[in-house]
Amino acid sequence: MTDAALHVHRYGDTAGDPVVLLHGVTGHGGRWRRTAERYLADRPVLAPDLRGHGNSPHEPPWTVEQHVADLLAMFDLEGVERADLVGHSYGGMIALHLARAAPRRVRRLVLLDPAIGLDPAKAAREARGYMAPVSWGDIPEARAALAARWSEAPDQAVDDEIAAHLQHCPDGRLRWRYEPAAIVVAYSEMARPHVPPPVGLPTHLVIATRADLVRPEFVVDCRTALGPGLAISEIEAGHMLYVDRLDETGALLSGWLAGTAAGR
Repeated sequence: MTDAALHVHRYGDTAGDPVVLLHGVTGHGGRWRRTAERYLADRPVLAPDLRGHGNSPHEPPWTVEQHVADLLAMFDLEGVERADLVGHSYGGMIALHLARAAPRRVRRLVLLDPAIGLDPAKAAREARGYMAPVSWGDIPEARAALAARWSEAPDQAVDDEIAAHLQHCPDGRLRWRYEPAAIVVAYSEMARPHVPPPVGLPTHLVIATRADLVRPEFVVDCRTALGPGLAISEIEAGHMLYVDRLDETGALLSGWLAGTAAGR
């Protein structure tokens, strides 16, 4: 195991309450740039590459507990005592477990279409798909594949992903900058039984209506644990809602984190 620090993308003002943004499986912290620059520019924003992703260490272990330890070490290195914590997909699961492990370090929690308590059979199918890494011969081929997968994303978002996350490998092929074995482990972790956020933590659950990912039983348990401390919003989008619906998702985040009536 390596104890090297996570690679962190930094945005926004240096004053104010910090926000930590966690990407999903196969992603990287740079995906949050547009959200941070347009909607959180008055706050210090930290968007780390999770272990096994981007420019952070790729060595195991890749468990949720290790991700939580990595992030708490990042908090300490960055001098962050408490932060608003936002997680998308697998990042939502990690954010939730961080909040449960260290509730005093989290001011407010936002779960963007969190991947929590997945059906084990579905998680196994997804995991097996990453056991043989996909590669491309050139950038146009890779871009066409991503554009087909991100069918609702703006062209600039696709171009940004190609520029930031695609790497040349020793065999001359192009692959995304993540460790495939870490992705297989992530899908196993997402099949864990769900747990709710800690009691008393203000939480906003944002559901992408076309993704069918957030399970009703998770919503019920969140309502039971948090009562009026839970806000729920729906965005008409697929799972990549903060890429596909940048303005709607960004406005929701900035409003709720600022405590305005429109964002509650």
